[in-house]
Amino acid sequence: MARALASKRLAGHAEAAADTARAPIAEAVAVAQGSAIRRAGRAALADALRASRADTLALAARYQAALPDLAVPQHPDLNPPLWELGHIGWFQDWWLGRFSARLQGPRADPDAPRLPPLREGADALYDSSRVPHDRRWSLSLPDLAATRDDLAAQLERSLALLADGPEDDDALYCFRLVLLHEDMHHEAALYSAQALDIAVDDPRWQPPVLPPPGDALDFDAGGWTLGLDGPGFAFDNELVGHPVALPACRIDSQVLRWADYLPFVESGGYRQPRWWTEDGRRWLAHHQADAPRYLRRQGGQWQRRAGGRWLALDPDGPACHLSAHEARAWCEWAGRRLPTEAEWERAAVSRPDAFHWGAVWEWTASPFAPYPGFSPHPYRDYSAPWFGSRPVLRGASFGTQPRMRHPRYRNYFMAGRNDIFAGFRSCAR
Repeated sequence: MARALASKRLAGHAEAAADTARAPIAEAVAVAQGSAIRRAGRAALADALRASRADTLALAARYQAALPDLAVPQHPDLNPPLWELGHIGWFQDWWLGRFSARLQGPRADPDAPRLPPLREGADALYDSSRVPHDRRWSLSLPDLAATRDDLAAQLERSLALLADGPEDDDALYCFRLVLLHEDMHHEAALYSAQALDIAVDDPRWQPPVLPPPGDALDFDAGGWTLGLDGPGFAFDNELVGHPVALPACRIDSQVLRWADYLPFVESGGYRQPRWWTEDGRRWLAHHQADAPRYLRRQGGQWQRRAGGRWLALDPDGPACHLSAHEARAWCEWAGRRLPTEAEWERAAVSRPDAFHWGAVWEWTASPFAPYPGFSPHPYRDYSAPWFGSRPVLRGASFGTQPRMRHPRYRNYFMAGRNDIFAGFRSCAR
């Protein structure tokens, strides 16, 4: 009965709320920003670098207000906040102010000569490729005031180089890379704040309210070009665009809301091994989970944890903080399946009028793997070390900077992560 009701919700066509008409407009603006920043010139990049740094510092101030000593427990899903801040500035300077090959773009030799860091010894503190995660809690880091000074000096040097440099794609590649890298860390700081019970009041970074699901989208079997080609910035794992054959597909027009997911929980889905894969059962046993993270049922009502408080759960909010295991279990229970990343991309690119995304990152059925012809870009550790170890997520979340949103962007996390702003949509089997 519960599965039938959930399927009816997914397939049904209901009258949307007044705000629904504005949702596609907001999505279109975000996608346009995401495409524009990848081709942005010097002036637009300079503005974006300043804006990104302002958001980084505003969130750091929020952390400092909640945690005056900025101390956080050691955990595999967290970084020390001071280390995060120092790493953001270090990364920017590593690829811009210090990098002699920065104008060569994706063809640059990552081992080309570099100037020394502005702060002596910074490489031994902030290089994520060489500083193991567990060691970051025991490093002797500069305090917050000194770290802010470093960030200001690093940004000033980057902006000076940008103002005096060429305006072609190769010359701007590293500027676009460091901008989007900082934006990624901003989102990480947002979901880490959630884990640490730190309130984030900025209205830009709040989960949206979704309309009732509209009609699912039908696609015939056919070819699709998966990935990117052409001018502008691309991450190495998005290249090269290549043809794939896709089967006919019926895919949800939006991600699941809590109203769609919770019947699975209420039916005892977390206690029934038959819905879970072998890896999912191991994940359940390890976490002793009986409901999604940050949710509880109190007095017959669902509540969610946010900013250190328990709040009434809006059933029209996107189902969020779900692992890939939970997404797969719901699909098995509902008689559905996750889309592949190619199915997701085809729908997002070819039906932007009806395929709504950006509420939460979306787990797919595809493993993170290189496309044919893959060639690593200078930041060697961005993609290649993670191939084959995690699923692909597509889309964006309410915590993603609008300029980061791109329909061909590939995100990737371990299947068990439930701290990130992730949910899913489903397809008919």
